[in-house]
Amino acid sequence: MEPTRRDFATGLGAALAAPGRPFEPAYLKLARTGELEARARQLREIYRSCRLCPRQCGVNRLAGETGVCALPARAKVFSAHPHFGEEPPITGRSGSGTVFFSRCNLLCIFCQNWEINHRGDGFWHSDEELGRLFLSVQNMGCHNLNLVTPTHLLPNIVAALVHAVRRGFRLPLVYNCGGYEALEAVKLLDGIVDIYLPDFKYMDGKIAARFSSGAADYPERAAEAITEMHRQTGVLRLDERGVAQRGLLIRHLVLPENLAGTDRFVRWVAENLSRDTWVNIMGQYRPEHKARQYPPLDRRITFAEHRQAIQWARQAGLRHILT
Repeated sequence: MEPTRRDFATGLGAALAAPGRPFEPAYLKLARTGELEARARQLREIYRSCRLCPRQCGVNRLAGETGVCALPARAKVFSAHPHFGEEPPITGRSGSGTVFFSRCNLLCIFCQNWEINHRGDGFWHSDEELGRLFLSVQNMGCHNLNLVTPTHLLPNIVAALVHAVRRGFRLPLVYNCGGYEALEAVKLLDGIVDIYLPDFKYMDGKIAARFSSGAADYPERAAEAITEMHRQTGVLRLDERGVAQRGLLIRHLVLPENLAGTDRFVRWVAENLSRDTWVNIMGQYRPEHKARQYPPLDRRITFAEHRQAIQWARQAGLRHILT
């Protein structure tokens, strides 16, 4: 019998956080010392010659210049609301407070949210307005603040967090990204992010270049960034409700004909991180945006392809497999 999303509780006892002091989001410690504001300033300086992601566009976004992500130094948000379709440790019973940021640094040809990421649908927000949006998510009763596609807007996000904390914001931060991250930027998130939720999309640079706008270095950049995320937060830890408090959960979308290199991906996790790493082997691929022009991405994956992907994960010895 194949595992399902309901099976996430397998081995739950070992993953539960130890009882003791109430959980406190990591960034509150930095806020008390003034370090959170310092990080916001450091990140903003990167906008002067933007290198927030591996594209290294080098444009001055503070002066209104734009690179691959097509945004200046200002946040654009599509929506913010409780989301109940994430992994069970992220969603819990009350939902994950997702903030969908507009535009993206990967621009995959099969993008499932192409209206947001490619077309750039959304509304402009100042950093203070964004902070108030974070507070509104907290007031909705969500378990966490889920930052969806945040990579290219990190300076605004951390500055907004400073504003929100001053007004009582206390939710754990989920960094929900495509995996194409600059190590310099990820290191500046140490002590800010509680839960990392990255994709690891491809194990082959040629495949990545073809389907994600020339990102030939995707496998190397994703590997080093996710390794750093694991160093910062470790294996996913849950509270007594089974809701994530801190740690890493990696998403991997199974593609037709194993274009994503799933067999190599699960071995990489087992050999370079931990067999206790939580991994979602996602079977919901569907042809979107321009995918129908690129066979075999013009079809959904088969049941057999997904079953094989799960088998590879088990053979690699991974102990926390979501599907």
